[in-house]
Amino acid sequence: MEKEVKEVVGMGRMYLLSTGYVPVDLEKWRRIVVVQRIVSVQEARQLLANGFVSAVGHQSTAEIMSQVLGIPVPYCRAQVYLEPGDQAICFILKARPPEGRVLSKEELESIGYYFIYAKVLSSELVHELAAQGIC
Repeated sequence: MEKEVKEVVGMGRMYLLSTGYVPVDLEKWRRIVVVQRIVSVQEARQLLANGFVSAVGHQSTAEIMSQVLGIPVPYCRAQVYLEPGDQAICFILKARPPEGRVLSKEELESIGYYFIYAKVLSSELVHELAAQGIC
């Protein structure tokens, strides 16, 4: 009988990313698990309400995300790595825009996009999952 696996570590930092790739330092964390799910614009806004670190690397993307979310999204090209317990809201376009093209909000709406909630699981939970042969 498998024992139930529960996340017990507290909440880490919240990030806002303009990519679906959740950056983690794989040299530091040899094995890591990231869980993801689609969220609505309203849920993304709620999850970001208590503050976040912006890692949105293009000014135009930050401006569009500000419009869509209805909250200020700072432009920031800093490299970030999420740690166990950290969370992120990831903004992902459903199709690649033409190279060099800055999209309007209307064009963005016509292409479509997702907001993804991601959480990096604690190292303790990753070890427990590995011991059970799950990852």
